[in-house]
Amino acid sequence: MPAGDRRQLGAAARERGRAVSPGLRDLTRRHGLLFGGDYNPEQWPEEVWAEDVRLMREAGVNLVTVGVFSWARIEPEPGVRDFGWLDRVLDLLAGAGVAVDLATPTASPPPWLGHRWPETLPVDESGHRLWYGSRNQFCPSSPVYRERALALVEDLAGRYAGHPALAMWHVGNEYGQVCHCDTTAGAFRAWLRERHGDLGALNDAWGTAFWSQRYSAWEEVLPPRRAPYLVNPAQRLDFRRFCSDALLAHFRAERDVLRAHTPDIPVTTNFMGFFNLVDYWSWAPEEDVVSDDWYPDPADPLSHVRAALTHDLMRSLAGGPWMLMEQAVSAVNWRPHNLPKPPGQLRLESFQAVARGADGLCYFQWRASRSGSERFHSAMVPHAGPDTRLHREVRAHGAELRALAGVAGTRVPARVALVFDWPSWWAATERGLPSDRLDPVEELFRYYRPFWERGVSVDLAPPSADLSGYALVVAPSLFLLGEDDAASLTSYVRGGGTLAVGPFSGVADRDARVHRGRFPAPLREVLGLSGEEWLPVPEDRAVPCAWTDGGAFTARLWTELVRAEGAEAVAVFAGSGDPAVLRHPCGAGTAWYVATRPEHDALATLAGRLLADAGVTGALPGPPPPGVEAVRRGPAIFLLNHGDGTARVPIPGPARDLLTGAVVDGAVTLAPREAVALQSPEHEASNTEE
Repeated sequence: MPAGDRRQLGAAARERGRAVSPGLRDLTRRHGLLFGGDYNPEQWPEEVWAEDVRLMREAGVNLVTVGVFSWARIEPEPGVRDFGWLDRVLDLLAGAGVAVDLATPTASPPPWLGHRWPETLPVDESGHRLWYGSRNQFCPSSPVYRERALALVEDLAGRYAGHPALAMWHVGNEYGQVCHCDTTAGAFRAWLRERHGDLGALNDAWGTAFWSQRYSAWEEVLPPRRAPYLVNPAQRLDFRRFCSDALLAHFRAERDVLRAHTPDIPVTTNFMGFFNLVDYWSWAPEEDVVSDDWYPDPADPLSHVRAALTHDLMRSLAGGPWMLMEQAVSAVNWRPHNLPKPPGQLRLESFQAVARGADGLCYFQWRASRSGSERFHSAMVPHAGPDTRLHREVRAHGAELRALAGVAGTRVPARVALVFDWPSWWAATERGLPSDRLDPVEELFRYYRPFWERGVSVDLAPPSADLSGYALVVAPSLFLLGEDDAASLTSYVRGGGTLAVGPFSGVADRDARVHRGRFPAPLREVLGLSGEEWLPVPEDRAVPCAWTDGGAFTARLWTELVRAEGAEAVAVFAGSGDPAVLRHPCGAGTAWYVATRPEHDALATLAGRLLADAGVTGALPGPPPPGVEAVRRGPAIFLLNHGDGTARVPIPGPARDLLTGAVVDGAVTLAPREAVALQSPEHEASNTEE
C-alpha cells in the first residue's frame, strides 16, 4: 500500500469502527455478545445434528461457523453440487434461533482439484510441489484455483442469500499460503511492474549492483527461491508484500461475489494475531468485521499479557469492536506437549477478550472430531460428551455472558499507541543483520508489558497513521522507516506529543536500503542524537547501566554507540559513560531514544517516566496488584486476576458487578482466575457506543 494511502489509516480505522460495527451491532442487539464456535456437521451422521442443536440452545450458543472445510462435501466431483445436507443443517439452526457465520469452503480444495490440475498445488522455495492430503494446498496465483473457487462461491451465495440463519459470511480460513511456482513468478513480475514501473527502478530499489544481480529482462526476475547463499533482502521483502497482496486479491474476489448477492450481510475472514505472512494493516479495511484466532499457551506464565497485546491489535485493526473467532476451551493438539487449561481459565480468557473490545467469543470447535489431525483438540462438547466438567463450564459461561449484553458496541479508550509495521517486521528478521536476537514482535511485547501492568490501555498503529489523537507514541522496533513516515513522527512531537523509539530503528528505507549517514538518519533531528555503530554483546553478558538521577539497571544483547546532539542522557552505560537512554524536548513535545535493550524492571521505570511526560494514567487511580489486569471499556471497568493468589484491588468508588449484580465499594477481592465487570452508579442506565 502506498505511503500516502497508509497515512490515513489511523483516522480510517476510527471511521471503520463506526461503519463496520453495525454489522456486529445488529447481531449483538438481537443476541447480546456472540457466543459459539466452529460447527462441522459434515463430520457426523445426521442423527447427531438434532442433539447438537439442542445442546447449543442449552449452552446459550447464538452463533456458529459452518462449512469452513466442506468443499469436498459440497462439490464431490468437478461441477457437481450437493447442498441438501447444508440446507438441512441451516434449517435446523434457524429453527433453534442460532445464527450462522457461513464460510466459503475454499481454504482447502478437495483431492480432485490437485489430482486433475496439479498446477493448482503450491511449490516451495526449493521447487518441490506440495501435495494434497492436508489443507491449504493451493497456489494463490493459480487461475484454475481462482476459477473453481469463485464458481463454488457464486453458487453458495446464490443458494443461501436470504436464508434466515445467515448472519455473516466467513471467507476462506487463516490466509497465509505461499507459492514459488512459475505461475507465481509471472504474477510477481506483474506486481513488481506496478510497484516500481520499469526495470531500472527495480534494479535501483533492490540494489542489484551488489553481487552482480542486475536484471536485464523482466523474465529473469523470479520469486526468492533457494539459492547457494543469502538471497537479496529487498527481493524477499517485495515478495512478502506480493504474497500478502495476492491473497488479499482472493479475499476481495470472494467477498465481492458475496456482496453482490447479499449486500447487507457482513463479511469477515479470520486473522491470526501477529501472523508473519500477511500484512493485516492492508487487509483490515477490506473486511466488514475483524475477527481473530488466538490460542494462548497454558505453559507460558505471561500468556495473558501476550493475549492482551494481540486483542489490542485486533481492536486497533477494527477501529472498534471485533470478534474472537477461534480459541480453545482447553488443550490444543499442535504443540509438542499440550497442557489443558485449569478450571475457570476459559472464562477468564473470554472475559479478557470482551474487556479489550471483543463482541463475539467463539471456539474451535463445537464437537470434538473423531478422525483427522485435530482429534485431540479440545471442544465445547468433548469426546466424553456433555456430562463433563468442561461442557458444564461452557454452559455456565454462555449463561453468564448474557449479563454483559450492554457492553457490546462500546469502546476501549486509549491515549497510548504502539507503532508496529509488518514490512518492517519482515525486513528486521532477514539474515545478514548485526543480530537475529532483536525480534520486533518480542520487543513490542517487552515495551507493552509495563503499560499492561499499570492498567494503561494501548492501541497499535502503523507508522503512517494519523497519531495526533494520542498523548504517547512508542515505536519499540521500527527498522524500516521512510522519509514521509519519519516526517510525520517528527511533526507529532513538534505538535506536543511524546514519542519513544527503541533501538535499531530508522535504519533502512521502505526498500530495505540503509539510510546514509549517522543513524537513525530520518529521526536524528527530532531525537537530538546520532549514532555511529551497532554493538551487539554476548548473550550471557549483562550490560550495567545507570540512571543519571540515581539508580542502576542492566541491559542485554544490544548496545549502540550514540552521541547527544541536543538530547540529554537520562541513562548511561556504566563502563563508558556513553548515553544509553536519551530525552529531547522538541517543539511542544518530547522525544526519547533507547540505545540498548533494558531488562523488564528498567522498562517499567521508563514506562513510568514516559507516562508522566505524556500525562497519561491507567484505568484505576494506581497500578493494580501484580497479576491483575484492569481495562476500561465503555462505562465498565474489567478487573481480571491472572495470578495464583487472591488479590485485593482498590476501586475509586461504589460500583455494581455486571456479572453478579453485587454492589461493591472501596475494594474488590478477586480469587485466582476470577473476573468482575464494574459499572459505577452514574452509568447504570448507560449503553453508549463510546
